[in-house]
Amino acid sequence: MDLREISFGVEIETVKRRRERVARAIQSVVGGDVRHVGSPACFDPWEVTDIRGRVWKVVADGSLINVPGHLRAEVVSPVLAYEDIPTLQEVIRAVRRCGAKVDEKCGIHIHVDARPSDGRTLANLAKIIYKQEALILTALGVNENRLRNYSKPVSDELIRKIERSRPRTKDQLNRIWYGYHNRRPQHFDSTRYFGVNLHNVWYRGTVEFRWFEGTLHAGKVKAYIQMVLAIAAKALNGRAASSRKRSLDPQSARYDFRVFLLHLGLIGDEFKTARKHLLAVLPGDSAFKRGRPKPKPKDEPSAPKDGTHEEAGPQTRPPAFSGEGAAPDEGGEA
Repeated sequence: MDLREISFGVEIETVKRRRERVARAIQSVVGGDVRHVGSPACFDPWEVTDIRGRVWKVVADGSLINVPGHLRAEVVSPVLAYEDIPTLQEVIRAVRRCGAKVDEKCGIHIHVDARPSDGRTLANLAKIIYKQEALILTALGVNENRLRNYSKPVSDELIRKIERSRPRTKDQLNRIWYGYHNRRPQHFDSTRYFGVNLHNVWYRGTVEFRWFEGTLHAGKVKAYIQMVLAIAAKALNGRAASSRKRSLDPQSARYDFRVFLLHLGLIGDEFKTARKHLLAVLPGDSAFKRGRPKPKPKDEPSAPKDGTHEEAGPQTRPPAFSGEGAAPDEGGEA
């Protein structure tokens, strides 16, 4: 399955603007009608039914306790397809223009359709994340409070159980995830607070990715969506996945994560700005594993005239990928 074939949805938490104003900003992009639903009162939702009949919601979020309740506005998209990303970006820009902001409490959750998955491919996904999690969390700049409370890392115990049981069906994975067969998952189950939330597979039919710090930068949100869709596609297409955990090497982190993104299929101009945003905060050099070589002194002897050379050392550049070169300065917001 190609990443472009997987549907998704997003939740973007904002502050400083009333929910009605944010809803009307969304309407300015997608058209349709705005109405105040107001029920349940704890979420006090506003809804925008766009010209295609899809419902965008703006709801209160109880975790944003540092601002008054009427100034908490979480944008909840309808189910979207890959080709809807430009529209979503325009929605984000409109919400930003209306004066909405994000603070350190705000986050973004991305939901990926779990219907094409079974127990084996969901286990693949958990193992892919577990192996690369140190790099992913560093690249995304996930803060310590989010890691402790709302986006906990994949647990060693989960991976041990997956490796031991090798689930093939969602029911088999359900028993591993909960520790028993949970036939009627509830919304506020304690197992939902992981960066990769598989509780949602049985509660809502999606895998929820909860790592992301709040932003109204449309290019960054697009990069996050492309990354999780690529991870989901990798899990679906792979016969198996390694769970050998990778440690973070600050010297090569930027290079290592770029290679990971390329192996996910995020290659070429279509994903140029995604690579730019996802690599931005990592140390190191994206094109050289051990740092960019220093220029040779001008008076260094040239190679022997007989054409002989010393044996070449280890390859220092990433593996060759079609259409790909060093990219430390790629792109803008796109």
